[in-house]
Amino acid sequence: MSEEMEIEEELIETEEKEEEEVSIPVRLETPSELDDSVLLTVIYDGNAEKAVALLYEKKSEKLFAWYDNTNHRPYLLTDIPIDKLKQLPEIAGNPSILRLEYVNKYHALDDKFVKMTKVIAKDPLTIGGRAHSLREKLPAAWEARIRYANSFMYDRALIPGAVYKISNRNLIPVAPKSSENIKQVMEVFSESGTSTDTILAWFNVLSEPAPNFKRVALDIEVETIEGRLPNVEEANERVIAISFCGSDGLKKAFVLMRNDSEPGDVKDMPNDLQVDFFTDEVEMLRQCFKILAMYPIVLTFNGDNFDFKYLYHRALKLGIPKSQIPIVLGHREARLSTGIHLDLYHFFKNKAVQIYAFDGKYKEFNLDVISSVLLGKSKVDLGGKFITNLTPYELANYCFRDAQITYELTSFNDSLVMKLIVLMMRTSRTGMDDLVRTGVSTWIKNLMYAIHRERNYLIPNPEDITQRKSIASTTAVIKGKKYKGAIVINPKTGVYFNVVVLDFASLYPSILKEYNLSYETVRCPHEECRDNLVPETNHWVCKKRKGVASELVGLFRDLRVLWFKPKSKDASLSNEYRSWYDVAQRALKVFVNASYGVFGADTFPFYCLPVAESTAAMARYVITSTISKAQELGMNVLYGDTDSLFVLNPTKNQIDELVGWARQELKVDLDVDKVFRYVAFSERKKNYFGVKPDGSVEIKGLLGKKRNTPPLIQRTFQQALAELSNVKSPQEFQDAKAKIREILRSTYLTIKTRKFDTKDLAISVMLNKNPEKYTKNTPQHIKAARILEAKLHKKVFAGDVIQYVKTRDGVLPVELAKPEDIDTNKYIELLRSTFEQVLDALGLEFDEVMGERTLESFFMGS
Repeated sequence: MSEEMEIEEELIETEEKEEEEVSIPVRLETPSELDDSVLLTVIYDGNAEKAVALLYEKKSEKLFAWYDNTNHRPYLLTDIPIDKLKQLPEIAGNPSILRLEYVNKYHALDDKFVKMTKVIAKDPLTIGGRAHSLREKLPAAWEARIRYANSFMYDRALIPGAVYKISNRNLIPVAPKSSENIKQVMEVFSESGTSTDTILAWFNVLSEPAPNFKRVALDIEVETIEGRLPNVEEANERVIAISFCGSDGLKKAFVLMRNDSEPGDVKDMPNDLQVDFFTDEVEMLRQCFKILAMYPIVLTFNGDNFDFKYLYHRALKLGIPKSQIPIVLGHREARLSTGIHLDLYHFFKNKAVQIYAFDGKYKEFNLDVISSVLLGKSKVDLGGKFITNLTPYELANYCFRDAQITYELTSFNDSLVMKLIVLMMRTSRTGMDDLVRTGVSTWIKNLMYAIHRERNYLIPNPEDITQRKSIASTTAVIKGKKYKGAIVINPKTGVYFNVVVLDFASLYPSILKEYNLSYETVRCPHEECRDNLVPETNHWVCKKRKGVASELVGLFRDLRVLWFKPKSKDASLSNEYRSWYDVAQRALKVFVNASYGVFGADTFPFYCLPVAESTAAMARYVITSTISKAQELGMNVLYGDTDSLFVLNPTKNQIDELVGWARQELKVDLDVDKVFRYVAFSERKKNYFGVKPDGSVEIKGLLGKKRNTPPLIQRTFQQALAELSNVKSPQEFQDAKAKIREILRSTYLTIKTRKFDTKDLAISVMLNKNPEKYTKNTPQHIKAARILEAKLHKKVFAGDVIQYVKTRDGVLPVELAKPEDIDTNKYIELLRSTFEQVLDALGLEFDEVMGERTLESFFMGS
């Protein structure tokens, strides 16, 4: 089953309509000469009114700044002629307008060049960002909502993550040192349909390994009342601990001593942890800022919202001059004037990273869960103690562990995360600090903007696309959708042994590539292309030119499948290159698999309804055509879901013939994805369980697997699956059904007789935002959170997991609930809804298993 659609919901929630321009005063050296250095980001220094490139020199492991010396300035484009512009009051006599000039731009929607006026300004705020900016006053403006630092990168064709040097104060790209035979590369891509120059350019960008960046992780602890989180802006409470864990071996904790406190037992902390005790909080903060200035990259987990915000406001409150504080607060983030701040919370919360880079291994986004899953290491368990009751050594250990696991999230598996970040910087044309804070839609948007600038294309406004292309030719099946989506074939209910699953590899990206789907090619302006119709629609596709989106998605897919993925397993290459190529194929996977969700989201700047509709239509055509061909070959197709087919006991010849036909006729790759010993289908679509030859169980859409299912019901579900995983024959399947009856009946009686611990019935839900931000609707977990705050004075925030139980009167936090409070009927219904899907496939009914006959069966005498 494809996961492209899972990304779309995240895009709609997180896509920002406008980028914030952050002016950062830089406190870095600006050399006239600099050896090979990695471009980490480009920022804007408002004091100097210049773009500034931040460069990490490999040799010295230090960060340096290069100020633009090309006289580049902020600008926008308009179709208003210069003579008419000069008559407008917003232009005439405006001292912030430097000059007006004509430029020719290729308008991809109309397939022609257009004459535009370029309005060049002194600073970004003249263009946009305030009520009286030009973009708000001019009747029409293009490319006016691009953050200036990014606009500078696009115009200079700078690639974040790539290597540059400074020579005579000029910024110069350094050619990558590839270990590959270019002739071999071109042979592999000879039939890709992409130009040699484009392939080599991207190959060089992606092949250069990244250095092991010098970096440090920081965490702080603040003195506070139990259950209450400190207010980051008021910053009234003392900072009582600051810890650091660095790539250079630094392991240090600062602890603010209380007047009456003793350090405690040194055994309460790691042997290699250096603890510095302070009696002066101001001095402790100053020493903290000194350490931050020593590292080019500083890591935090939620530092944007807490650690750096609190340190900034606390330092000001204690009288430290603003000029001595390296933290620069923006509207949504905290930056550094002495380096790059990476808040890893945002990176790991990114849905595309979670699913495609880490295979969905973690389900919640707090530090403890992520580190436990990826590192096998968690936060220090305080055993019920509150933080202000810890001894200084215990406090140092607790604080340091958070910094340590934050750092190790970037160092585990040969610095996988840092390498991923660098590769995705290069692929998306996004600076390191922005990449970790933004979603995949912003990454792809930045890349599209960069490609348009490199090719001298006019970047269209979203309304340019919708005005020309807002027609849908299919009717949505799902409420709220604008067009007909993917097809799901009704399953053949029952249990089937020896089932092979055939999967269309990256179906949606393949369709974008092979069928040339892009905002400018679907419903193109050429009459001669109108006969090139998309099945089931009245849309046509251009035959005269390749679409930008189609080209990029296809290129990334080919680079991953034809080169980087196989090369990551090539024993003839060094370990360094194999490791790097493995990370490269993961990074490309993120972009390729998320692409349809991005281009299909109506909040995306290049969203085009006919493209999204055509992609879905082609996917339906591909799967229905393949099912017909499979049946023609004598194959028994049990089920079809978006991009996969479940086939009963096919022969190798049948599979090979179908795979070859799909490649030849449909231009898509069909592969054997997995084999099941047996599969049980319920009557519901997208719901099945399958057992693989090794006994592992795969569940699709069944409620018992969901993490917010109460533990008692989860355990019951797992016991049932354990019985099913041992089945190897139809007779054993019948035996397993009998055992499942007993398991289910036992749990039913446990609930009915209230012989349970209330924690076993707790429903766990993570807060996506603070409770006070729920103003229209109040979900059950929010009601429980508010009861926690009111009765236990426990403050809860976004990212916290709320555990509650269902009661006769509504809900209660599990901390306040007793067995007699529980509404057992609600849990019986939850048990029913969890198991009904499995029981459907087993041929059982819940009431029958529980011993509760229906009225109908009673009168029938059964």
